[in-house]
Amino acid sequence: MEYETTIYEEWDVPRVINAAGTKTRIGGSRIRPEAVEAMSRASESFVRLSDLQVRAGELISEVTGAESGYVASGAAACMTLAAAAAIAGDDLGTMARLPDTENVPNEIVMARTHRNGYDHAFRAAGARIVDVGNNDVSLGTGSNSTEPWEIADAINEKTVAVGYMEKVYSTPPLETVVDIAHEHDVPVIVDAAAEVPPRENLSAFVDAGADMVVFSGGKAIRGPQTTGILAAKREYVRSAALQHLDMHVAEAVWEPPEELFNKEQLAGVPRQGIGRPLKVGKEELAGLIAALESFVAEDQRALNAEWEERVELVADGLSGVTGVSTTKRAGGKLMVAPELFIEIDSDNAALDAIELVGSLRTETPRIFVGSDDLPDAFTINPMCLTDEEAAYVIERLQSHLTDS
Repeated sequence: MEYETTIYEEWDVPRVINAAGTKTRIGGSRIRPEAVEAMSRASESFVRLSDLQVRAGELISEVTGAESGYVASGAAACMTLAAAAAIAGDDLGTMARLPDTENVPNEIVMARTHRNGYDHAFRAAGARIVDVGNNDVSLGTGSNSTEPWEIADAINEKTVAVGYMEKVYSTPPLETVVDIAHEHDVPVIVDAAAEVPPRENLSAFVDAGADMVVFSGGKAIRGPQTTGILAAKREYVRSAALQHLDMHVAEAVWEPPEELFNKEQLAGVPRQGIGRPLKVGKEELAGLIAALESFVAEDQRALNAEWEERVELVADGLSGVTGVSTTKRAGGKLMVAPELFIEIDSDNAALDAIELVGSLRTETPRIFVGSDDLPDAFTINPMCLTDEEAAYVIERLQSHLTDS
């Protein structure tokens, strides 16, 4: 494949062709050119970050329907801030002690089937996760995994929030969980990091009543990889900002934007909060604003058609290869984009799926495909591929799978 030398090769770091999708471990997505331009322009001068956060929050509110919005260094960072806001509220003493939550309500109730490695972000703020229900649906027992009453039963005086992992198959329904939580005066935090597009999902979870919703800024929105969006009620954004912004300032000259919080309602200037390691710079904020504006204006139908064509191209390239079968999986439900599911019959193919995926990763350039379906299958995701790269992936797959 003919291609321009990347900066990574100039530094003797192997380049990756990304046929796996918006995976953080290989750089997320391709940042939008308009976001790059905004970041470059932002680097040329200075701004008070709290003012820029206000502008970002206005845009987030506009596109999500949430009362307010905020930006941190990724979706996981926003989850930590959401948990910290639920725990501390406006209490400066509690903020200063986090993640120490001794003698402070700190429990987040979650359905057991919503638990995943990313909920460590809640625990990083000092939250204790209380999971309820079982895994009956996956085990085929005929019972629901989590009954609504189990969530209600777990809520007590120590509960600060209910956590919800948004997927098309998530149960109980979000609206049901919201009703239960609000009956007990606790907020619902929704992890929707990878749930856009469709564009409508930016507002769907807020419309369903969620109090705090988290999106990635660096996946399909194609902003800076180290950005995340918190769309939330004003009180939670206020708490998140108080625990995130640089507070190393003399009270006499502290004049924070009133859109974020009113200093007259606070006992004083907060200490540096638990959100300090989650900071974003002026460049990332500018890039996220530009990317989000472009994402909302994007022709999603045209983009879907482009992805479909790329999937079809790969499927055609593997048609007739011995021991290989392909299935096109439609986007918009379990995944953002369409994908090609490629199953390898190890008894008849030139090599098995594990050998193939492993070999692709050691090539120059490296090729990453979706590996969640190993040991017998893998996927090709078109979101982060160019047409030239897709053709190269086909060539390399054919080479490996037709080698005798």
